Amino acid sequence: MVETVRLAVQRADWPEAWLRSALGYEPRDMALFRQALTHRSASGPSNERLEFLGDAVLNLVVTQHLYERYKSSDEGHLTRLRARVVSATPLAEVGVRLGVGDVIQMGGGELQSGGFRRESMLADAIEALIGAVLLDGGFESAREIVLRLFDTAIERLDSTPILKDSKTQLQELLQGRAAPLPAYELQRVEGEPHAQTFHVNCSVEFESRRVSAQASGVSRRRAEQAAAQNVLDQLQPGGRT
Repeated sequence: MVETVRLAVQRADWPEAWLRSALGYEPRDMALFRQALTHRSASGPSNERLEFLGDAVLNLVVTQHLYERYKSSDEGHLTRLRARVVSATPLAEVGVRLGVGDVIQMGGGELQSGGFRRESMLADAIEALIGAVLLDGGFESAREIVLRLFDTAIERLDSTPILKDSKTQLQELLQGRAAPLPAYELQRVEGEPHAQTFHVNCSVEFESRRVSAQASGVSRRRAEQAAAQNVLDQLQPGGRT
């Protein structure tokens, strides 16, 4: 059934019709958006470079918006607020809402393993689409798309207490259960010295089970914070294990 849906939307006008209906954007250069919706496992140019660009735009737009919205917040609080908007989970939520999984192109192996449902796949595609909008329509178009797509996540900040960063929350949770402190492992660093991406794994022993999660960021500190948040998401009631 899922494959039938995917084939139905990937017709000759892919992805023009989807862009207009789901993203609400009128494209000029369709090649950019085909690339944005092409995973590296598929043939043709992948969305990795556009993802890199879109990540920077997303962070800039959200940072400026939060800076202007929360005028009395300090740098630490603004950083934690931003993490709630631009981390993998809210990005993937946007991807699910837009139906990105139905239109993304990927190789047969990824398709069979359900890659179009994977959080990281959806999050990467959203960032790549933002990068494509920047190149296709300019910064103001990209800014408008970002604020529209993430308005729910931003509005949710007002009703969600964010007092401590993810690493502190995780450490205090484990200490409260007399569990060992989390272990952070730098898995790899990619990119040129001026534009590096840090990939980190966070693992914990919690109530007789081992929980781990990976994340990436433009610094090791940010990658560790994101990985800690991913572990927290798993430890919360109803979280995946």
